[in-house]
Amino acid sequence: MATYRRALSESFESGADTQTAVNDVVTGYNLTSYAKDALKNYVPQLRRTYNAEELSEDHPVRFTNRGWSFDHSEDRTHEFCWRVPQAGRGNAFWIPLRINPAQRELWDDLRDGDVSVGEFRLQEHRTTWVLHVTVEYEVAEPDEPDDPTPVGFDIGESKLLTGCACRDGTPTQPYIYDGGRARHLRKETFTTLRRLQDRDAEWRVDERFDHYQNALTDIVEKASREAVEYARSFENPVIVLEDLSYIREHLDYGKWMNRRLHNWAFARLTGRIEDKARDAGIPVRFVNPAYTSQTCHACDHLGSRSSQAAFRCTNVGCWVTEYQADINAAANIAGRLNPWGERCALKPHTDDSPRDGSACDSTAGHRTPSPKLGQTTLAAFQS
Repeated sequence: MATYRRALSESFESGADTQTAVNDVVTGYNLTSYAKDALKNYVPQLRRTYNAEELSEDHPVRFTNRGWSFDHSEDRTHEFCWRVPQAGRGNAFWIPLRINPAQRELWDDLRDGDVSVGEFRLQEHRTTWVLHVTVEYEVAEPDEPDDPTPVGFDIGESKLLTGCACRDGTPTQPYIYDGGRARHLRKETFTTLRRLQDRDAEWRVDERFDHYQNALTDIVEKASREAVEYARSFENPVIVLEDLSYIREHLDYGKWMNRRLHNWAFARLTGRIEDKARDAGIPVRFVNPAYTSQTCHACDHLGSRSSQAAFRCTNVGCWVTEYQADINAAANIAGRLNPWGERCALKPHTDDSPRDGSACDSTAGHRTPSPKLGQTTLAAFQS
């Protein structure tokens, strides 16, 4: 662990941003080729992908999948044992694993060769060691039913998640997950970490950041679970989400906040809803997000939001005068499941072309379709 972290630190501080440059640094270290290859993949990403300015002191040891080897026997108390990769010859050793019972099926599939291993990591948590194994396995994509019930979800700040099903073009039984707790945590995180930085208490920054991130992760997990349960309450549901792959272009909360705190919420919540929906056999579709919060779900005219919670329709011939803004947005998202239906007609009365040049009523957004392979992490079970 210490040798790996020295190699990681020297590679990062040297400014190495290519695999060749990292290789020149780590060649002299007494590490396995699996760890060195993982470093060559990871270090260039630190600045290019994560915009990292410094390293924390608790980085796990990363290994490529070539170094993965385990043994299984039902005669042992701990059935699964992992062969710990060590540099040199003849000094590798086996160590028993205490696996999570909820992941037993995945471990059996791993033993039978039905899933493949990706990168794996060894992490130290005080007196406990945890092995994280990333596995890839095929997931069947749910088929869209012949008579679907679109269930749209709007992700926002005031209301973290708002859902609305559409039946015969009519919003039905809306669902709201309040975002107050998440918003409070984000503000508290920003204030606390800024004060710690002003006091030069850098040693506490990562600790407090991890605390807040864990709390926000719990909120994301709960909200995504409730969203899928809400969708399942309808017949033939199809979850409809906004394609927010370029949401970062429209956020400006400061460079540090955008990178470390704010950007995760939209993409992560969307991803968890998609993952849980796939497990539940519910298809997920993505639509263009342009003007969903500014368009009236009843008449398709552009309106206005006089406040965060209120949408006003400016069409004098429409029955909608004022509507809950997030529910209106969720209804618009659901209505775009069928781009050629009346609910998403082109609007010749105004220029509503998105800035990216795509069609407002196109279901094809910027999001790359989900791969057939799913990923999960097998971690040691903590009783």
